[in-house]
Amino acid sequence: MIRFPAEWEKQSAVLIAWPHSTGDFSNRLESVEHSYRFIAETVSRYQRLLIVCRDDVHQRHIEKLVAVNDNIDFIQAPVNDIWVRDTVFLTVEEDGEPMLLNFRFNGWGGKYPHEDDDALNRRLSTAGPFQGLRSRDVDFILEGGSVESDGIDTIMTTRQCLLNPNRNRGLSQSDIERQLSHHFGASRFFWIDQPNLSGDDTDAHIDTLARFCSADTIAYTACEDSADPHYESLKVMAAQLESLRTQGGNPYRLIPLPLPRLIFDEEGCPLPANYSNFLIINEAVMVPVYDDPMDAVALERLQRCFPDRKIIATPCRPLVHQYGSLHCMTMQFPQAALKTAE
Repeated sequence: MIRFPAEWEKQSAVLIAWPHSTGDFSNRLESVEHSYRFIAETVSRYQRLLIVCRDDVHQRHIEKLVAVNDNIDFIQAPVNDIWVRDTVFLTVEEDGEPMLLNFRFNGWGGKYPHEDDDALNRRLSTAGPFQGLRSRDVDFILEGGSVESDGIDTIMTTRQCLLNPNRNRGLSQSDIERQLSHHFGASRFFWIDQPNLSGDDTDAHIDTLARFCSADTIAYTACEDSADPHYESLKVMAAQLESLRTQGGNPYRLIPLPLPRLIFDEEGCPLPANYSNFLIINEAVMVPVYDDPMDAVALERLQRCFPDRKIIATPCRPLVHQYGSLHCMTMQFPQAALKTAE
């Protein structure tokens, strides 16, 4: 029996990879590290946090920035990108026991260098929190941001990503469903047709578009401005979501999350800021905010999705300059998935 736990289930830890002065954020590292410090200190107030860093010098730099506590552990390993949602183990339950799945990673369809990212899980497996844990290498290209689980039997994804020939060329939708069924125990598949948000280079990851908040609730990126370039396609996506049914045959409770005003990079290109890229942790939900009037609307609507959790506005405007946000730069591990801190 295999099950892919939902994000709202009890967690053992969250992992992040800290940016470095030689990485993609080098031209705005100070503001990015401000966001990272907020995220690190917030997560570690609620649960264990694993920080991947380059070396001793990098670790000491981080320790000067962050109020280090007993909930924070460091792991030294090189990475190409800090978007660990797409590179780090995905955790399933097999007969009630955790299994860490190491899917292949090819730089979002060969767009970026990815040798260190593809090797990251092999390096993590020798680190203290991961030593001796059950893991499996999977000869299938898959990024964590491309799949959403309801914790029961349903996977939600997009055709634009998983059926893109730049991932697993030659595999049909049925072939990919067999992979998802085999590795995640899924028996229902929601295939959303939705182009990527402007500036998104993941080929439309589902975690920028629609998220399970419970077994019967989906929060999704919406647009009410008919002049916005996303308006028509997001209306189509909303109609697709309205057609979906829960295991009991009922419509999902759908919560629209507005788009913030477009944010542009230095060349005037739009960036993929959105509120669907939130992170669920123990007893709280961290929501990306962008210094935008729509921040308050998104926070209020997500509070309705998670009435028993604290909603935490999390500054992410600097992060979108490398085309990702909060969920993209984190990976949670379910309860009992990792070894307890010594």
